[in-house]
Amino acid sequence: MRIALLTEGGYPYATGESHAWCDRLVRGLTGHEFTVYALSTDARQAAAPAELPAHVRQVRTAPLWGACPDVHRLSAEERRGRAGRRERRRFAEHFADLAAAFVTAPAADVRTGPDGSGRPMIDKADRFAAGLYGLADLAHTHGGLPALLRSEDAVRILEAVCRGHRALPAAHGAQVRDLLAVTGQLERALRPLSLEWYGVDPSGLGGADLCHATSGGVAALPGLLAKRFFGTPLLVTEYGVRLREHYLARAAAPLTAPVRALLAAFQGALAAETYAQAALITPGNTHARRWQQRCGADPARLRTVYPGMGAGRFTAVEDAADDDSKTLVWVGAIEPAKDIIGLLHAFAEIRRAEPEATLRIIGGTGRDPQAPGYRAHCRALAAQLFPDEAADDRTVGESPVTFEEIGGPEVPTLEDAYAGGAVLVLSSVVEGFPRSLVEAMFCGRATVSTDAGAVCEVIGGTGLVVPPRNPHALAEACRALLGDPGRRARLGAAARARALELFTVEQNIAAFRGIYLELISHAPVRPAATGAAYAHGVPRPFDSPAESHVPGRWAAAPLGHTPSWAAGEGRDGAGVPAGAVPAPSAGRGEGS
Repeated sequence: MRIALLTEGGYPYATGESHAWCDRLVRGLTGHEFTVYALSTDARQAAAPAELPAHVRQVRTAPLWGACPDVHRLSAEERRGRAGRRERRRFAEHFADLAAAFVTAPAADVRTGPDGSGRPMIDKADRFAAGLYGLADLAHTHGGLPALLRSEDAVRILEAVCRGHRALPAAHGAQVRDLLAVTGQLERALRPLSLEWYGVDPSGLGGADLCHATSGGVAALPGLLAKRFFGTPLLVTEYGVRLREHYLARAAAPLTAPVRALLAAFQGALAAETYAQAALITPGNTHARRWQQRCGADPARLRTVYPGMGAGRFTAVEDAADDDSKTLVWVGAIEPAKDIIGLLHAFAEIRRAEPEATLRIIGGTGRDPQAPGYRAHCRALAAQLFPDEAADDRTVGESPVTFEEIGGPEVPTLEDAYAGGAVLVLSSVVEGFPRSLVEAMFCGRATVSTDAGAVCEVIGGTGLVVPPRNPHALAEACRALLGDPGRRARLGAAARARALELFTVEQNIAAFRGIYLELISHAPVRPAATGAAYAHGVPRPFDSPAESHVPGRWAAAPLGHTPSWAAGEGRDGAGVPAGAVPAPSAGRGEGS
């Protein structure tokens, strides 16, 4: 089966968990052929990707930063020079539909038009889809969409919509500089519409059996076009809801209120269209699932698949000793959302009841712009609350609170961080999927956590959970476990069993292996997909034998024809289209 893996700012270039789970998935599903379509978000991701397995046939990359290079646009033969009057009219019509769909507030009565004429009004979602796919068609029949999106025409259209009586309240105050900022961001977000990725050859999206978007938002745009023009099934996986991440990032960015509101509205409309068109959506936890449902996802097409995490190195850690250890451990990236301040105040209360208790805060500075200052503030507060203590006047005083980092002399590895404590503490006020909690469960450690994100779903009764921003409750729960070694041991053993059952790489790969086969078994044959139409009227399910999906001489070429813009070769006229990077592989000799 040919899988098109759609990524944004992650695999196969960036490090971090978004890269790690994709890498584990690809390496685990060796029976499928992958082509990676990667949207890079900064210049650091333009370098060659890391070594990939042999069944990753190709990596095609396009930038979402800087100006859109010509090599990532349509070939010169498919463009007709500068936009003429007819093309500008088409652009104005489609861009007006797109802008009106996300700028205007929902009407009080959707059955009649806003002018009171009684004519039916197009649904906002339908209008957004009409504008989006209309711009895609314009980009592939004429080209030049990036320039049109940054043109004066685009600014005037957006301004007219923002001045309309049904526009969002924040949009009414948009100034010209705000509109320019919004159209600039829209050009980057809609850049996938202009890419040379939509052919029916094996390296094009039209030749894929399934598109798997590793996040919502812009990463799913190529999959939406493949679904629209070729009928390719779209699978969307979100371990962190892209719309939520957008809201959090924009809130911290130095943007004006109109810009923030308009970009958030666009991302919301794009998320709704993605969820509407996806054959299946796989959130990583119930917290993400609730976000998706609020954005319009059909509950019948939602299926939770927990992230797969490597358990081997953590399960090698011995069970917590049934002794009088009084060490609390916190592991993670230090930033305001983790509420280390609240943890320190809770520990001050613990120390009054347990004078021998110690707290180890292990981790580096988070990515939040406020993280460096927050870390310094935490250290200063710890020094104020817990001055260095000495047993007598001849010994050096030590603080019961230490700040350490992985790789240091005291904590050479991550598993050493968990092995060095009796209880893991999680004090977050904002959390997605709590990785440190799962790692501690693999290590057989009892945990005390705040009820944020997917914490309760992960813990499942194998640890103590308290309300966030409540230092007294956090202190009471920690004291309960520090004073009862037997209970700690029982909870740690139960936590390890639960983590091994639900959160391993093996269960994640098995889940996606079944999902891939399920989706392709329900997908109809695509004999002559032109736009959304089929040559023989309706799709014909199960028209291709199983061996047609086997790479090599058994695979038959797609029947029929495709849109003219999707049938051409790359700019170079060779087998590798423009912007494609052959995937490096290990141990594959010449001619293999």
